[in-house]
Amino acid sequence: MLIPNLIEFISSPGGAASGIAKYRIFPFSCYVTNMALVCVEDFEKKAAGQLEKNALDYYRSGAGEQFTLGLNRDAFRRLRLRPRCLRDVSRLDTSCKIFGEQMKWPLGIAPTAMQKMAHSDGEIGNARAAGKAGSIFILSTLSTTSIEDLAIGAPDTIKWFQLYIYKNRASTEKLVRRAEQANFKALVLTIDAPIFGHRRADVRNNFSLPSHLTLANFQGEKATGVGNVIEGASGINEYVTSQFDPTITWKDIAWLKSITHLPIVVKGVLTAEDAVLAREFGCAGLIVSNHGARQIDTVPASIEALPEIVKAVGEDLVVMLDGGIMQGNDVFKALALGAKTVFVGRPAVWGLAYNGQKGVEEMLSVLKKDFEITMSLIGCQSLRDITPSMVAHERQYAKL
Repeated sequence: MLIPNLIEFISSPGGAASGIAKYRIFPFSCYVTNMALVCVEDFEKKAAGQLEKNALDYYRSGAGEQFTLGLNRDAFRRLRLRPRCLRDVSRLDTSCKIFGEQMKWPLGIAPTAMQKMAHSDGEIGNARAAGKAGSIFILSTLSTTSIEDLAIGAPDTIKWFQLYIYKNRASTEKLVRRAEQANFKALVLTIDAPIFGHRRADVRNNFSLPSHLTLANFQGEKATGVGNVIEGASGINEYVTSQFDPTITWKDIAWLKSITHLPIVVKGVLTAEDAVLAREFGCAGLIVSNHGARQIDTVPASIEALPEIVKAVGEDLVVMLDGGIMQGNDVFKALALGAKTVFVGRPAVWGLAYNGQKGVEEMLSVLKKDFEITMSLIGCQSLRDITPSMVAHERQYAKL
């Protein structure tokens, strides 16, 4: 929506009775600059005005017609909160433990590739902000900061490593060993990306990683291969096709378990059937995720898939979720439907693009405060008080 310029009336020296009036027009943007950022959308708008198009479109776009991209948000809106009143909420406890690690609240930062495109603070700034907020930070395989540099730069943050399995298994095993040595606490294996989805914006832009950046966990072609490509192609898709192993199956979980002592979390589960297989093959947890709606369009929103997955695996695995989280009541709804914690990807990038580490810190503070308000108004003193009965689908209230 276009917002008109603001107009200030300036009376003439002779006053209104003189019949002379003057007006000064100010662009709305000069007021936005000084306004407090009060929700994730505010950070997104700031980031959109600061990011170069190649990077902005990469971060914000989804696959195909982007139906699922919108659905990730719309599905949360179709869930109604059912508050309970007259409960003592004078003291809130938002803390939780995941794999024995203490978190201040049930939200972490999802793996997002190539974060130095957003800001020079990159992954280290994002991870430091997560640490200050008492959150988990997941480092992408396709990061512009290496495993070792992140470990040095954010030593007090709970860190997990997101893994893609490369055709060269020795390269993959080396990544695992490096993550272990750098004191990362879990491996997050992305299982929904044997190839990358058709992201039309990246194709239109002939997406490539800026020449001053590399994929810092690698050397040679694996580090610099996200380059310029032929007209009508995406550099990241070409890289993935050339490097990632599309033959992997559930049996490769056994191989991964054989080379690491870290708990394995599979990311990209959208069905009860795959959740059961994750349990059968010894995974410690799973993340219900549609990859930010970036893989295949018209799949369900993550929050829509969550209930069947929780029903299928119960307490046997740590069930988590990403996709569409933009406000505190989204976090609450996911917890009520069975997630143990949630992750945000794009919101952290928006904060990073806006003001580096401090921007992420501010975004997380806004989101945490919003979550605390939701807990208080629903009548929950701690996460243990959150129950499925506090959320209902809109159809429950539909009038016939």
